[in-house]
Amino acid sequence: MKKSTNYPLALVLFANLISLGAFAQANPVPYAYTIKAEDLKKHLTFIASDSLKGRNTGSVEQKVAANYIADHFKKSGLAPVNGSYFQKVDLVNRSWSKVALSIKGKAYEYLGHFMANALVPVAANSKLPVVFAGYGVQQAGFADYDKLSAKGKYVLAFEGEAKDAQGNYVLSGTKDPSVFGKGDGWKEKLKRSQALGAKGLILISDKSEKDFGNQLRQRQVMMQRFGNERMVFADVAASPNEAPVLTISSAMAAEILGTTEADLLAYKASVAAAKKSVPAKFKALPITLTIERTEKPVDTYNVVGYLEGTDKKDEVVILTAHYDHIGISFDGKINNGANDDGSGTVTVMELAEAFGQAAAEGKRPRRSILFMTVTGEEKGLLGSEWYSNHPLFPLANTVCDLNTDMTGRYDEEHMGKPDYIYEIGSDKLSSSLREILVDQNKKHVGLELDFRFNDPNDPNRFYYRSDHYNFAKHGIPVAFFFNGVHDDYHQPGDDVEKIEFDQVQKVGRLVFYMAWEISNREERLKVDSNKP
Repeated sequence: MKKSTNYPLALVLFANLISLGAFAQANPVPYAYTIKAEDLKKHLTFIASDSLKGRNTGSVEQKVAANYIADHFKKSGLAPVNGSYFQKVDLVNRSWSKVALSIKGKAYEYLGHFMANALVPVAANSKLPVVFAGYGVQQAGFADYDKLSAKGKYVLAFEGEAKDAQGNYVLSGTKDPSVFGKGDGWKEKLKRSQALGAKGLILISDKSEKDFGNQLRQRQVMMQRFGNERMVFADVAASPNEAPVLTISSAMAAEILGTTEADLLAYKASVAAAKKSVPAKFKALPITLTIERTEKPVDTYNVVGYLEGTDKKDEVVILTAHYDHIGISFDGKINNGANDDGSGTVTVMELAEAFGQAAAEGKRPRRSILFMTVTGEEKGLLGSEWYSNHPLFPLANTVCDLNTDMTGRYDEEHMGKPDYIYEIGSDKLSSSLREILVDQNKKHVGLELDFRFNDPNDPNRFYYRSDHYNFAKHGIPVAFFFNGVHDDYHQPGDDVEKIEFDQVQKVGRLVFYMAWEISNREERLKVDSNKP
């Protein structure tokens, strides 16, 4: 009886061994060769067409692209996750609908007379007391916050810090400013003010009226181009540290302080000469302030397709690209984003088809693969961050993320030398991922692998600027494929006719071979590195 009851188990184990042994001999090349330049072009011609108007996050046209990708996943034999090919990303657009300031009933226009470093909602027509704090500096001989009664008030202070007659900063004695005089020195001043209970900060511009006017006009142009909307997660509340920080002209400051611009300049000169805080006789008037914010939900999704593995199916390999772009410019021109990141999007689509065909022919991978085109990358890597915070599969079971973002153009350095790709991140968390990349490239593709942007001192900080980073920060190994920046980056000229589809094909095949190896090897990728 014992002997006979073991036969079925032995047969099952033997069948599994045969199956796995047969798979180990499976040849990935025919499936890699289904990733073809002509198919990539066919998909990109639609994804990056004028009709999709640049696939701005949350737009109707982006949803058309999402449906196109999901339909392809379905046709490739991929399964939905939790019954859907879409993962809702819960975003809202927050915009400042009204910013108004008045002094003694005299109204001042936002971006006409003043601007903001930071905005936080303030109830309509709030009457707010103001206290003057010189330069708002607390260091060495400067004690602008000593004995300052700031609780519940707005602190008014000069921008930057005092300079002597030679143009040196008083605190350092050199041309180099202290922390208070740097571009974000206002943050330090705000911190000091808030420690005393201040509700906000008003900076007096150190520019002349003419130069400050030019700065305001530049800010207006920037707002026209990029808008005043900010896309954020719906459940993100304002930080308790946030407060309004406004920048005003010397003329406005003189109104608040009941004095003249000449007296303000004289006071600044006296501080520079004394090289320390100087008592001021100015008495600040209250301001009336309104800052209103509106919030609109954004209808946008990550698009996902799932290929279940066999004996290691609980472990998941993720292949990503972002399918959103920046939409229409303020001047009405369409930014089609053919390279950024239409090239990566169609690569993921072709990878899905290649693995789907292999599975249909009995060559299903041992580990599962999630194919995902994410939304909101151009708004701050929001779609991938949402996934990492709301994973469809446990992050602990996620083996790696292979991310393609811009692989269809050449940068200036590689004109005439097209067979290259920049790779970033593969050795930062895993020594074995870099080994697989190098080995599969040498065996099958032969691209020049350029790792220069992997340098932790890279001033471009590309490692932090695409969707793989939201996996890496959770300790998941990543590899990021990127061809460098070109003149059409985030411009209307990023069109399909400029894409080098042979290049996209080569990178796509390299990613395929890597994913094939990673999803079928016996050992899971090591997480044995901790490089910056």
